[in-house]
Amino acid sequence: MIHHLHIDLETYSSVPLAKAGAQKYISSNDFQILLFGYALDDNPRYVVDLAQGEPLPFWMLSALRDPTFIKHAHNAAFEWACLSKVYGQMVPSQWRCSMMSSLYHGYPASLEAVGRALGLPEDKQKLNTGKALIRYFCVPCKPTKSNAGRTRNLPKHDLDKWAMFKEYCGQDVETEREIERRLSVFPIPDFVQKQWETDLIINSRGVAVDIPFVDGALIMGSQVKTELLTEAVTITQLNNPNSVKQLTGWLNREIDTGEESSEIISLSKDTVKRLLNRDDNSPAVQRMLEIRQELGKTSTKKYDAIKMCVCPDGRVRGLLQFYGANRTGRWAGRLVQVQNLPRTYTKEIELARELVTDRKTDAVRCIYGSVSDTLSQLIRTAFVASPGHKLIDADFSAIEARVISWLAGEQWRLDVFKTHGKIYEASASQMFNVPIERIKKGNPEYALRAKGKVAELALGYQGSSGALKNMGALDMGLTEDELPDIVSRWRAANSHIQNLWYEMDNAAVQVIQNGGTANVHGLRLSREYDHSQNVYCFTIRLPSGRKLFYINPQVGENRWGNPSITYMGLDQTSKKWQRIETYGGKLTENCVQAIARDCLAEAIEHLEAAGFSIVFHVHDEVVIDIVPYAEDKVMLDQVCAIMTQPISWAPDLPLGSAGWVGDFFTKD
Repeated sequence: MIHHLHIDLETYSSVPLAKAGAQKYISSNDFQILLFGYALDDNPRYVVDLAQGEPLPFWMLSALRDPTFIKHAHNAAFEWACLSKVYGQMVPSQWRCSMMSSLYHGYPASLEAVGRALGLPEDKQKLNTGKALIRYFCVPCKPTKSNAGRTRNLPKHDLDKWAMFKEYCGQDVETEREIERRLSVFPIPDFVQKQWETDLIINSRGVAVDIPFVDGALIMGSQVKTELLTEAVTITQLNNPNSVKQLTGWLNREIDTGEESSEIISLSKDTVKRLLNRDDNSPAVQRMLEIRQELGKTSTKKYDAIKMCVCPDGRVRGLLQFYGANRTGRWAGRLVQVQNLPRTYTKEIELARELVTDRKTDAVRCIYGSVSDTLSQLIRTAFVASPGHKLIDADFSAIEARVISWLAGEQWRLDVFKTHGKIYEASASQMFNVPIERIKKGNPEYALRAKGKVAELALGYQGSSGALKNMGALDMGLTEDELPDIVSRWRAANSHIQNLWYEMDNAAVQVIQNGGTANVHGLRLSREYDHSQNVYCFTIRLPSGRKLFYINPQVGENRWGNPSITYMGLDQTSKKWQRIETYGGKLTENCVQAIARDCLAEAIEHLEAAGFSIVFHVHDEVVIDIVPYAEDKVMLDQVCAIMTQPISWAPDLPLGSAGWVGDFFTKD
C-alpha cells in the first residue's frame, strides 16, 4: 500500500539562504531543523518540535526511506537536502514537489502565490505571519541591550511567538497537501518526474570554483573602482561622482549644446555611448564619460555571488531551477545566473587568469587594456574542472532554428541542417536569390549574411521591424528603411513558418471558444476542464507528451479588431498573477522553446545514464566534469554523438552538436 507523507520543515542557519543558496545554508555548522511538520495521507497534520527536544515518531525514521511512503513538499529539493544531512541520504525517486507541479500546470512558484492563484479557502491558505516569525527564529538577530546581546532567538525567548510558528508550519503542510490534491487532476508525466529527480542530483553535485582566481578578481575589481572614483572626484569635484543625480547635474553644466543638454536625465549605457560620440566634448567631459562607462564594467557582483554561495568543499550548488521558466518549462538560472554570463573574447585566457590570480593589475592593464572588461569576460572561467578532471562542454547547434523548421515543415531549412548547417548564409540566399556559394568572405555578397543572421535571430516568432531593432539590426549597420524589406523577404522565404503562426492562432481561438481539440503540425491543442478549480485550461500537448498550460483562457478583441487570446499567468515584468495576452507567433515560440527544452532534457538523461556527470547546463549546452579516459576529441565526439542521437518522439528532427574539452568554463 502506498502512503503519502506531506512534509514542511522550519530551519535555522547563520548563512543567508537567498544569497548563498540552500546547499551552503544547509552545510553551515550551525544548521538545525527546528520544526518538522507532516500529515500522513488524509490524517490531521502534526508538528514535531525538534528545537525543544521532541523526537520524531519511530515510524517516521523508517518512512523517510521506505519506498511505500511517497514524500511530498513544496520546493521538495530543500526538504530532501535538509533531511539528507540530518538523517542520511534520501532517495530522490521517493519525493514529489508541489512547487514543480504548480509550475508545470502554469501557476506561480511560491506557496503563498499559488495558494492565491488557486483561490484556496482561508483555512487552506499559507499564513501571512510567517515572514516575521522566520526573521525572528530562523536567522541570526542583531545583539542589543534589550536582548542581552544574543545573536539568535530561541523558543524560550518568546513562547507565544513560538506557538504561532508551530501553527504556521502546520498550516504550510495543509496548504501543500491541498495544492497537490487540486493539481492532481492533470497528472505530471512520469518522464518529467524522472527529469526532476535527475536535476536534484545535478544541482547537488555542483561545480568546482577556482577560489584563488575569484579572490584575485574581487581585489582587482575593488582596486580599479577606487582608482576610477578617485579620478572622477578630481575631475568633477563631486562628493559622489557615482551618483546619477550628481553626475547628470555636472554634465548638464559642462556640456553647452543648447536644448540637448536638458536630455541628460539618465546615465544608461546608450546615453553614455551617445554622449561619447560627440565631437565637441571637453577633455574633462570626455574622460568622465569614459570613466562612467568603465565603472559600468567594474561590477564584481557575479564574483561576489560566486564567493557568497561556494560551499566549504569549494563547489557551487543549486545553479538551476527545474521548470523555472514559466510556460515553456525550461530551467532558470539561480544564484550566479550562469545563463547570463558575458562571453569570453580575451585571447590567451590562461595568462589572463594567472595574472588575475596573482593580482597583477598593472600587467593585466598593459596586456589587455581595460582591467574591468577583462574581469567581466573571465567570469565564466571561475568555474573549473575538479582536480584531475576535465570539463566537456557540448551544445546543440541552432536548436530553435532546427525545431521551428521541423515543426513547420520548412523543407529547404531542414535540408540545410541535414547538410552544411549554414543557416545564416542559406537564409540570405533564399531572401535575396543569391547563390549561397557567393555569400562568403571576400565577395560583395557576403554583406547579405548580416541581414540573414539578424532575420534568423529576430523574425521566427512573428516579429517585425521592431524585433530586428531589438536584436541589434541598427548596430550592425542596417538602416531603418531596410528593415521592412528584410521582414517581407524572410517571411516570403519561410512561408511554412509564417503559416504556422496563423494556424496556431486560428486553432487556439477556435478551441478556446468552442472546445474540443485541434491538431497543428503534431501539436494537440485542447480546452480541458479543471473540475477542482471550476476553470477551463487551454493546453498544448507537445510531441514529447508534455503539456503547456494556459489557465482560464478567453478570446477578446485587440486594438486592430481581431480576436485576442488571453489567459491567467505570472507576468514576467510585474511578477503579478494577471491576465496575459498571447497570439500565434508567441504560442509558436512557447512550443519551439519547450520542444528544444525537451530535447535537452532527453539528452541529459542519456548522458547521465552513460556515466557523464553533468555539473550544470545553459539553455542548450551541457557542462560535464569527468576523469579523462581518452583523448579530448574522442571524449567530445562520444558526448556529441549521445546528444544528437535521434529523439524518441521526433526521430526525423535533425540535431547538431559541437563543443570543447578544457580545464575551465568559457564561451567565445
